[in-house]
Amino acid sequence: MQATFEQSAAGGGASRRNGRQVGQAIKRGLLSRCPACGDGRLFRAFVKPVDACGTCGEEMHHQRADDLPPYLVITIVGHVIIAGFMMVDLVLPLSLWMHMAIWVPLTLIGGFGLMQPVKGGVIGLQWALRMHGFGGEPDRPADTLPAVEPAA
Repeated sequence: MQATFEQSAAGGGASRRNGRQVGQAIKRGLLSRCPACGDGRLFRAFVKPVDACGTCGEEMHHQRADDLPPYLVITIVGHVIIAGFMMVDLVLPLSLWMHMAIWVPLTLIGGFGLMQPVKGGVIGLQWALRMHGFGGEPDRPADTLPAVEPAA
């Protein structure tokens, strides 16, 4: 089973996969909204998704965002904080404790502030690509290995 991407007829170059707009689903997820309808809430707690959308009924319990959102948040926040630290250090001669007083809180605020939107975006991507049960099929390997007969 191989799906293809196609350009939307409205122009703008929004890619679709099996009738679901990838960009729109990610955007809805980033806004903590249901990727299917855009109205229902995606989270019932800080990073705990709802079991099903309260508006359209789309099931979310089988999503598998797992470790990707923290990796993305670490990458984004790390690049921003290190670049900011290096630029400030070039311009202002601050002591180590002053840098710690600036950059540690900014790192924590950035990390916690991005975690929910990034996880929502990953769930939106999974929904648009029909991954992990969002396509109505159970997860299974893409290929199966042939059975090996035991040696005599």
